Amino acid sequence: MNIYEDQKMIVLYGLVGFGAVGWGTSPHIRCASLLLVPKMLGKEGRLFVLGYALAAIYEGPVANLRHNLNEVVASLGCTVELQINSTRSAWRVSTAPLRAVFKDLMGSKESLRDKTQNISDSFKDLDVQVNSETGYTSENATSPKEAAQGVGTYRAMASRHHLSTQKMYELKTKLRCSNVVNQAILSCRRWFYKKHEQCMQRIWVPLLSHLLCLPMKFKFFCGIAKAMEVWCRSRIPVEGNFGQTYDSVNQSIHSLDGEFSATIDFKEEKQAGLLGLNTSWEHVSTEVQDYVRRQEVQLEWALELLQVLLSCTFLLIFHASFSYMDSYNGDIRFDNIYISTYFCQIDERRKKLGKRALLPLRKAEKKTVIFPYDPTIQASEMKNVVRELIETLPVLLLLLVLCGLDWALYSIFDTIRHHSFLQYSFHSSHKLEVKVGGDSMLARLLRKTIGALNTSSETVVKSNNMPCLPQPVCLNARAYLRAGFPTGLLVCLCLLQAFGYRLRRVIAAFYFPKREKKRILFFYNELLRKRAAFTQLRRAAILRQAREQRAPRHHLVDILHRRCPFLRYWLRRRCVVCQAPETPESYVCLTPDCEAVYCTSCWDDMRQRCPVCTSQEELSSSAYSDSNDDTAYAE
Repeated sequence: MNIYEDQKMIVLYGLVGFGAVGWGTSPHIRCASLLLVPKMLGKEGRLFVLGYALAAIYEGPVANLRHNLNEVVASLGCTVELQINSTRSAWRVSTAPLRAVFKDLMGSKESLRDKTQNISDSFKDLDVQVNSETGYTSENATSPKEAAQGVGTYRAMASRHHLSTQKMYELKTKLRCSNVVNQAILSCRRWFYKKHEQCMQRIWVPLLSHLLCLPMKFKFFCGIAKAMEVWCRSRIPVEGNFGQTYDSVNQSIHSLDGEFSATIDFKEEKQAGLLGLNTSWEHVSTEVQDYVRRQEVQLEWALELLQVLLSCTFLLIFHASFSYMDSYNGDIRFDNIYISTYFCQIDERRKKLGKRALLPLRKAEKKTVIFPYDPTIQASEMKNVVRELIETLPVLLLLLVLCGLDWALYSIFDTIRHHSFLQYSFHSSHKLEVKVGGDSMLARLLRKTIGALNTSSETVVKSNNMPCLPQPVCLNARAYLRAGFPTGLLVCLCLLQAFGYRLRRVIAAFYFPKREKKRILFFYNELLRKRAAFTQLRRAAILRQAREQRAPRHHLVDILHRRCPFLRYWLRRRCVVCQAPETPESYVCLTPDCEAVYCTSCWDDMRQRCPVCTSQEELSSSAYSDSNDDTAYAE
């Protein structure tokens, strides 16, 4: 809630005015105001200091723990990111030569396409020659019969057998050789026919012309060229691997006509993490940081709420002050256990009058009263002090555990920072050289393609994890002292509580003296009545203590009592009345099967009669009773 300064001043002036009016008109207000001082030393004040103790613990070791844990989380995220970046860099460096080769190939795509086009154009002449049917078709045949015979033979053999390129080219070559022989025979016959016509024209004598031109009719000499067909069938000038070479080159040429492209495919495999999770390390680091931030926000909200609640403890202190004052004036038994100066004056007056006095008190009675001028913490106060110290123990343990945990984590993180330095060094070098000799078209093509593999590189990548190492912060002695001071003050308030409670009665008695005299007189008479019936009131407790002493001790306790003299001091029996340890001056009842132990003062208080052995009727008789003046109360 936001309150402006003007409103704060108005509230402050109002409280001051109300307090001034109360102090001037009412003793109750003055008493309650002064009771705030001892109440600050009591439970309400400790509750107020507890808020500052928790705030100091949070601002000290808890804040430092949070800072160091954030450093560790950031260090883990940075380390994972560094490893990923290092792996990515190493992959890029290792694949850089390969990517450069493909990049060069893609860059020289147009040049390769031009080269392959030239090769394809050059190969077309050979391809036309191999696939051509010229040399044995009908236009070059000697007669239609011979042409039909050659074409029919070729097609019949090609359809009947799936011939290879080698066989087909050999068959074409044979047909062309036969066609050449046929063409020679045809030319020879045409020559004889032409010469016969010229001879007949030169010699016009009929009979003589036929006789002289008769040799020009010998066309059968042209059939001698048929002998060349034997050579065509047995000695064809075609290499044995021509067909296979042609098929390979033809396939390569057609492949070169396709689009030249290259792609590189990467396949990423994600491995399942712990507990079957398939989450990246970056995502895990982010989730851990978000979780830590959410926890910090929740803790800060809880502490702010706690501080707001603890800031209202001053209202409890005011309420406790007025409550004590009202109980002091309303209940005469409330906090009425002090042996004050007026109590001692009453006792002295009774002694002068010869009446029974209470001082000095018996040991058993001292445990139920408080001497306000005694600087030590007394038995009746010790119970409250121990209880308050036990209630403060969790805060003290929390402080010690958090301080110890903070120091331990700082030691661990500092050790990690000094001994976890790593330096990554990646060296990569390669040299690849492919030499293609020759000046042919294929050699130039290979130099354009395979020559792109001629690369060399040398890379050195160095990195370290210095930026990712945690930077823990250690609390100094002053910070630990600042965190432990409110808790130490809390412990001191527990010890000062007894003296603060004594001060409450003093303040209330100062403002209400008549009420104080009535309370002390009532307390004195109450102790007189208890003194009169002391033996009867204490008999049940005495019998219980005596039975416990008569009970057989454990076998181990007896062995320790006999064998270990230095332990006998703690194994001694105690007085059945005041529980004081047994001394050489202590009295042990002589009655068989009793053996009750009494200290000297308690034995005198029991009028030297053992309540354990004496019946209740005898203890109640006038001979052993302390009530001979029960009716003579103090006035």
